Amino acid sequence: MFYLPFIGSFLEAAGMTIEKIMLKKKSLNFKNYTVYGFLAITILMLPFIFFFWDIKPEAYSIKNILLIIFVIISALFANLLTYYALKRENLTAMEPIRLMQPIFTIILAVLIYSSERTNILTIILAIVASLTLVISHISKNHLKYDRYIIAALCGSLFFAIELVASKPLLQYYNSATFYFLRCLAVLLITAIIFRPKNKVSNKLKLTIILTSAMWIIYRIILYYGYNSLGIVFTTMLFILTPIFTYIFAAIFLKEKITPKQIIATIIIIACIATAIVIQN
Repeated sequence: MFYLPFIGSFLEAAGMTIEKIMLKKKSLNFKNYTVYGFLAITILMLPFIFFFWDIKPEAYSIKNILLIIFVIISALFANLLTYYALKRENLTAMEPIRLMQPIFTIILAVLIYSSERTNILTIILAIVASLTLVISHISKNHLKYDRYIIAALCGSLFFAIELVASKPLLQYYNSATFYFLRCLAVLLITAIIFRPKNKVSNKLKLTIILTSAMWIIYRIILYYGYNSLGIVFTTMLFILTPIFTYIFAAIFLKEKITPKQIIATIIIIACIATAIVIQN
């Protein structure tokens, strides 16, 4: 079901764009947004988790408990660092750094899992698509590193670590159950640390709920892809996310699309189409 990652890419791009718009508001800082966002995800999933709850006995082994704790800590740092960077940088400036995540994910997956090394051509296509995407977003303005850019880079690395570390656990959890537990844990940790005050308007609350619904569907699709298609191939399909992102940024945030981004889009689509043919 190759079309699912395309839907996931669209949702991830839409979520990133809406989050940037929300984080521009002075009334919402990255700490509060982290708590409110994970609270919304947890509440939205509660009615469904009763029907989808599924944890196999192997998940309770010491090894797997330690691994899920590692995933939760990685997710916590990834989200905090990314939201911190989003608060200060526009989407276009942050994209070259954030787009390192697919490369990090592919490299880690290939190094750690032998099953991800079975199709060398797909790996090459995935790396070419990832590098093309990063290069297409780089300009002289982006070569100036500050704490926000470094935060975005570290956030991308932690997201890659979290995703790669999640793969062996997904065989013991239903995807919805796994994501619910991950988000619930991050919610509890951030709520205890930050203790946010309710200074968010009702309109902003509804927007956070909408974005959270997008993240839920996106993550379930992503986990499905990891289990059925593999990390490398799924990551490659999700490289379409930044393409949707700068289209949305141009429409809603008035950020410009450059000619080299258009060329990069053609190359990326060609790589993905070739990989799909090979996979079939």
